[in-house]
Amino acid sequence: MKPELALAAPGAAAPARSSLRDRWVAWRNRRLADPAFQRSAAGFLLTRFVARRRARQLFDLCAGLVYSQVLYACVRGGVLDALRDGPLELAALAVRADLPPDAARTLLDAAATLHLVEARADGRWELGVHGATVLGAPAVAAMIEHHAVLYADLADPLALLRGANRPTALQRYWAYAATTQPRGLAPEAVAAYTELMSRSQPLVAHDVLDAYPLRRHRVVLDVGGGDGTFLAALAARAPHVRCVLFDLPPVAARARERFVAAGLAGRAEAVGGDFGVDRLPAGADLVTFVRVLHDHDDATVRTLLRAACEALPAGGRVLIAEPMAGTRGAEPMGGAYFGFYLFAMGHGRPRTREELASLLAEAGFAAIREVPTAQPLQTRVLVAEAAPTGP
Repeated sequence: MKPELALAAPGAAAPARSSLRDRWVAWRNRRLADPAFQRSAAGFLLTRFVARRRARQLFDLCAGLVYSQVLYACVRGGVLDALRDGPLELAALAVRADLPPDAARTLLDAAATLHLVEARADGRWELGVHGATVLGAPAVAAMIEHHAVLYADLADPLALLRGANRPTALQRYWAYAATTQPRGLAPEAVAAYTELMSRSQPLVAHDVLDAYPLRRHRVVLDVGGGDGTFLAALAARAPHVRCVLFDLPPVAARARERFVAAGLAGRAEAVGGDFGVDRLPAGADLVTFVRVLHDHDDATVRTLLRAACEALPAGGRVLIAEPMAGTRGAEPMGGAYFGFYLFAMGHGRPRTREELASLLAEAGFAAIREVPTAQPLQTRVLVAEAAPTGP
C-alpha cells in the first residue's frame, strides 16, 4: 500500500494525483510567498524588472480605491471641466472645487500622478491625457459620479456578500431591482437611472452601429431601451428603419417625449410593459438588447430570448450588445467590476460569449456569431437568427 493511502478511511476515494501543472503552481506559490526569495528576486539583475513590476501591480491593487476616489473628486469637484478651456492657477482651481488651497494642492498632486492633470513650468495646471479623455466622453464622467453609489455598498464587501446591508444602495437606485412589480413604479422612481443610462448610452451606441449595418432591416425593436437614446442614434444612421421601444410604462413615457423632441414621432413609438411577463410587440425583423441581459438572472434572460424569438419572423435577427466576461485583456472588468456591481444590484451576472451563445441556442436561435467592435472592453456584439419553426 502506498504511504499516502494508508491514512485514508475505508472505502474513501484515493486522492487525485497531482498534475505537472499542480506541482509547478505549488512550487511557484511557495517561492513567491517566501520573503527571502522576494528579496533575492528584487536584487538579481535578470529578475529585478519582473519583481518590481509585480510589486507595482500588487500596490495598485491595494491603492485602487484611492485612485478611483481621486478621479471622482476631480470630476465631482469640477477640476477637469474648469481646465477645459486652458491652464489655471491653483487658487482658481481651489475656488472651483470649493477646497482650501493646501487641500487643492493635495488633490492636484495626486491627479497628476494619474495623468488626469499636468503641472506646467509656469506654476499653472492643465489637463493630462486621461483628464482630456474623460472630458471627451461625457458618458464616462456620468459613470464616475454614479460610482459613489457602488462605493457605498463596497464599504464593507464582506457585509455585502453576506447580505447584511440589503436593500443595498444600488438596489434603491435601480428601483426595478428591488420590486416584484416593476410595472407600478412611479415616474420619479425611474428618473435617476433612466437619465444615467441616457448619458452613458453613447459609450456603446456608436460602437454597435459602426459594427452592425442596418441595411437589411426595416423594423427594429429595442427591448429595455430606456428613454430611447439608442434608437434615436439608430434612426439618425438608418432613415429607412422604423423604431419600436419596449420598457416599463414610466420609462416608455420618457422615450415618447424624446422621440417627439427629435422629430421621430412618425417613425418611432414606445410601448410600455413588463418584459418579464408581457409579450413583446410583433412586427420587427431585428430585436436588440443593449446592456440589458447582464442585469438579469438566467431565468429572466431565457424568458426574454424566447419572447424575442417568438416575436421575430423566421430569419429575423436578435442583437445582444453588452460587456462580456472573459474578454481578453479585460478579464477583471467581468469577474471583478461587473461581478460585484451586479451582486450589489441584486440580480444579473456578467456572462461569457459562450454562455450567451448557449442561451440563444436554447431559445431557438441559430447562426450565432460575434461581430467585432472597436471597444470590446465596453461592448461586444452577438447576432443570431430566429430558426424556422414547424415542418
